[in-house]
Amino acid sequence: MTEPRIGVATCAAAPQLDEDGPLLLAALADVGVRARPVVWDDPRVDWAAFDAVLVRSTWDYPLRREEFLAWTARCPAMVNPREVLAWNTDKHYLDDLARAGVPTIPTVFVPPDHSWTAPEGDYVVKPTVSGSAADTGRFRRPDDPGALALVARLHAQGRTAMVQPYLPGIERDGETSVVFLGGVLSHAVRREPLLTVDGVRAAVVVADVLGSVREVRVTDAQRAVAEAALAAVPGGRQQLGYARVDLVPGPTGPVVLEVEATDCFLFLASASAEGRRRLAEHVVAQL
Repeated sequence: MTEPRIGVATCAAAPQLDEDGPLLLAALADVGVRARPVVWDDPRVDWAAFDAVLVRSTWDYPLRREEFLAWTARCPAMVNPREVLAWNTDKHYLDDLARAGVPTIPTVFVPPDHSWTAPEGDYVVKPTVSGSAADTGRFRRPDDPGALALVARLHAQGRTAMVQPYLPGIERDGETSVVFLGGVLSHAVRREPLLTVDGVRAAVVVADVLGSVREVRVTDAQRAVAEAALAAVPGGRQQLGYARVDLVPGPTGPVVLEVEATDCFLFLASASAEGRRRLAEHVVAQL
């Protein structure tokens, strides 16, 4: 039997994947998988030559989401499923989580040509389709010209903005990323807050994030919220090769900032060898 062939999808800015890449490729090789990084929008790639595609560092999709989703439809089997990628690449999914009873940050979605009102206190504005905190700003005044300009710019691009209160607990406890591999909780890390009130971020660089990361133990409350969030993913968490649930402290307990099941960094250096193997074995099981 020939070895399974997996295309590990990335972008032109990271043709050899990110810092997770070597650990991921090694785990796949250990279970007999031939995997290689491939730029997702490279017209020279024959995607039919692969048995499955594992989406990883496709960081440039936010401004071309429809093109990205059309590409997933042309690929063979996907890890994670293309239906999950479609759901997860637009942060309107936060409404789905809230309706399912998952604690989330209150979010107001502002499509083009719609008015909006800032919440009390500090607040955050960002696009519904985004990554790496690009085009994201934290503001203090309802009439802050920076906030108004950001929403106007997003609307001019035909993009929907989202407005959320900035939860102050993040200043003390940071952001906790809970990582699931092969549907099982693997590890968690704590990250320092990314946003200041000095303007709009262009994007976050992975190397910069890693400098502020430390491993942490997941609390019972954090685990309960993270597992509830994954239970609300279309099809359930058992189909996910990987997922990351980002949590921040809310007024009465942890709340979901984001569920990441597309091109998220997985902090694989903090995973056990067993956890990385579980991810690789999940990939094989999809073939």
